[in-house]
Order: sequence, then structure tokens, then C-alpha cells
Amino acid sequence: MDASQIWIPLFITFLAGISTGIGSLISLFIKKFKDSYLHFFLGLSAGVMIYVSFAELLPEAVENLGFILGNAGFFIGIFFILFIDFKIPHEYIEEHVSKNVCKRERRLMKAGVFTAVGIAIHNFPEGIAVFMSSLSDLSLGIPLAVAIAIHNIPEGIAVAMPIYYATKDRKKAFKFSLLSGLAEPLGALIGILILLPFLTPQILFFFLAFVAGIMVFISFDELLPICFKEDSSHVPILGLITGMLIMASSLYLL
Repeated sequence: MDASQIWIPLFITFLAGISTGIGSLISLFIKKFKDSYLHFFLGLSAGVMIYVSFAELLPEAVENLGFILGNAGFFIGIFFILFIDFKIPHEYIEEHVSKNVCKRERRLMKAGVFTAVGIAIHNFPEGIAVFMSSLSDLSLGIPLAVAIAIHNIPEGIAVAMPIYYATKDRKKAFKFSLLSGLAEPLGALIGILILLPFLTPQILFFFLAFVAGIMVFISFDELLPICFKEDSSHVPILGLITGMLIMASSLYLL
């Protein structure tokens, strides 16, 4: 196998991953910090993660592993992120926010970091999938990479917006969003170097259910409580529905 057979699929995977950064660029167009914008995008973020969890990740796991094992992965993911929530050093999250800001901004930063972690874990197996399909046949890998890039854009928004509103720092929001997407080429690299001999379909599907649990927990514990506590209008619901519609459209392309 010559070098081009490795580097071209890896480059395609890299392009799919960094599309999360495109989503974060929406912050460049926000001149004033309006609560209605924040609540809409928090709802959109939750809609993205809830829809992809219940419409794609968990059903695939249940279909391929069975009801019990698929749901076991889902609830293990929930309890895993719950444990992280208790044990993670919150000082690390809060050091990115000025000490003078209120509790709301600190909670937004936490929500953004947790969302970045959840989406990065979700992107990891996607990177393996894009790389392997591109390695076997570029005519399969390129359309898959394009479709994943499209649905990575709203995922980038999901990461960037709470961090942007917490820190008022566009560069920081972009950085976290981009790093979550770089999990895709990282997944491809680890797939090449380490996991390929051990990665069975059963392990991959269990991992998908695990990721679904993480993203559902983040949505219900962090994103939705913030926007519904502060906004009694229909703005958060409109964001939630918009996020689901965007993900439904992107998954249709897959």
C-alpha cells in the first residue's frame, strides 16, 4: 500500500472533522449579546444531540446488539458523564471565565465544554468510518465525508455558542469547536495505529449507544435547563425543533 492510499483518506477525514469550525463562525455575525439568540442556539444544540442520539446512534446499537445490550451502553454513557460531572475539576472549566462574571456564565462555560467533549467522542467513530470507507473506495468515502461535514456544522454551533456567550471570546469559542471536530482525524489515526486489529462491529455499536447516553444527559442536564429557566417564550422550542430538522436533513444525505 503506497502513501497516497493512506494520506488521501486521512485528508478527507480531516476536512470532514474541521467543518465543526464552520459552525462556530456564526458567532462572528453576532454583534450584541441577546438572550433570545442564546436561548435559540442552546435549544438548537440540544435538538441536534437529542435527535442524533435517538434517531441514529441508539437505534443502530439496538438493531445490531439487541435491546438489552444496546440500552446498557446508552445508560452506561449517562452514568459515565454523570460521574464526570461530579468528579471533574470545575476550576479547570471556570478558569476560562472571568472571576467577575455571574454563575450563569460559569454554567454556560460548563455546558459548552461538556458539549465539546460529547461531540468529540461522537466524532471519533465517525472518523474511523470515513477513513475506512475512503480507504476501500473513494467513491464511497467522499460522499460520506461530505454528509458528515454537513451535519458537523450544527454540532460546531452546539459547542461554540454557550462558550461564546460565557466568555465573549470568539477565538475561544472557535478553538473549542474546532478541537471537537479534530476528534475525527484523531479517530482515523488511532484506527490505523492501534484499534484496527481489535475493533469489532459489536464494540463500535456499543460505543455509539454509549455516546448517545452522554449527549442526551448533556442536553437535559445542561443545555435545556438554562434556556427554559430563563425564557418562557417559544424561542427555545423553536431552536430545539430547528436543530432536529437540520440533523434529520443531514442524516437523510447519509
